[in-house]
Amino acid sequence: MVYKKFGGVVLAVLMSVCVQAGAQQTHLLWPDGAPGSEKRHGEAETVQNTYVSNIHDPSLTVAKADARHANGAAVVIAPGGGHRMLVWMNEGMVAAKSLNRAGVTAFVLKYRLARDQGSTYSIENDAAADLRRAVRWVRAHAAEFGVDPDRVGVMGFSAGGELVSLVADNPAPPAGAKQDAVDKQSARPDFQVLVYPGPLGVPAKAVANAPPAFIVAGSADKCCGPPAVALYQQLVAAGVSAELHMYADTDHAFNMGQRSERLSDVHWPDRLADWLADGGWLVPRGGRAPQGVPSPAQ
Repeated sequence: MVYKKFGGVVLAVLMSVCVQAGAQQTHLLWPDGAPGSEKRHGEAETVQNTYVSNIHDPSLTVAKADARHANGAAVVIAPGGGHRMLVWMNEGMVAAKSLNRAGVTAFVLKYRLARDQGSTYSIENDAAADLRRAVRWVRAHAAEFGVDPDRVGVMGFSAGGELVSLVADNPAPPAGAKQDAVDKQSARPDFQVLVYPGPLGVPAKAVANAPPAFIVAGSADKCCGPPAVALYQQLVAAGVSAELHMYADTDHAFNMGQRSERLSDVHWPDRLADWLADGGWLVPRGGRAPQGVPSPAQ
């Protein structure tokens, strides 16, 4: 394991990310309380080590790319955790920092947990609604963070990958009666990244209009390997651009590669960066960079 070989380095990286995360901006998706959660608005979250639970106020934590190489792309990250908790560091803030290195500004999502103890939420309604709201929120605040509202992707790990599929590859529910300015934005992501995604949402019901997809999982992952392959096959059959990486003898939860000593697992984020570049997502579109982002010539 990498923790055994490079334990000190990994710990130092995680501690650095934790310190940086404390200085990050966090924004509530619904300042007055999420629909259906108003009575628990303001209730404290539970934090144990690097895991977070008891989430009733969905929020985004912003990890901005360095202005010197920010390219205007944005990704909303949905960490996994079986809908019982969020693997906040390894599938959230560490992933955000990896995207930052590619010039992408990341927004790490805390969504409501349907399987948390005593929860009254559902995955399809509440958690998926949080991800849709997050995409809308990023678009509504694009100028503030120097991102392009036409290059907003979503990335989900495990349970978070289920939310990505529900939002990107399945029909959106009817709009609610109560809407604000954020709700007027589109919730459809421009691209999707699914990392060992859970089975909910596959087979998908709206693949014809799905955005381009990057999918990665392990061939030994009995839970989430088959959904990854099935979704890939669906997308390709529907004419949607999709790329699949299935790593041999690899099980669930290899995170950003720090939980494996296999070189392929460790370097899968490089394949993601290649895919983002190949798809043109790292280049300002229309020849003009978003406000606050240097143009390539600069």
